[in-house]
Amino acid sequence: MKELINIQSALNVPKTQRNEFGKYNYRSCEDILEAVKPLLLENNCFLFISDSLSEINGKVYITAKATIKNLEGQEISVTASAREEDTKKGMDSAQITGSTSSYARKYALNGLFCIDDAKDIDGDKPEKEKPKEEILSDQKRILLDKTAKDIKLLNNILTRYNKPSMSELTDDMITETYDAMKQKGLVE
Repeated sequence: MKELINIQSALNVPKTQRNEFGKYNYRSCEDILEAVKPLLLENNCFLFISDSLSEINGKVYITAKATIKNLEGQEISVTASAREEDTKKGMDSAQITGSTSSYARKYALNGLFCIDDAKDIDGDKPEKEKPKEEILSDQKRILLDKTAKDIKLLNNILTRYNKPSMSELTDDMITETYDAMKQKGLVE
């Protein structure tokens, strides 16, 4: 479809959004749509985006499908999926679903319009990865610092794993707890 080639080559969507917590720039689904609409009009094309839900092992996934169609009826579609989080700090269930949908839609649009996210935070790799032991040590130190200041947090963690003290947590438990706290914005 020649129209898609024209749109892909002309489309420019800079990362104008800023995540201060993670200290990175990004582009949103809305940014992509705003930039592509004039190009769709110029090339006499339509864009459709739809979502579907599926459940795999008790987890909800949203699959977004982005379809471009020209006046001759030719169309090309790309899909992308994202897993819905069980909870997210400060969001109700509708907001979690909406956020997951936006994420899946963004990546479906990235695929359809060949938007390179190689420098996106999702694709970044650390310059030099720490050894697993050092990562665990850092995570354990952070958890010990946090729980020393927050007895409720300490009790929640120990109750969750049915352990009498933090020193009884396994490496997997430390990593799981740290990741859950990071997801909720409780640690960096």
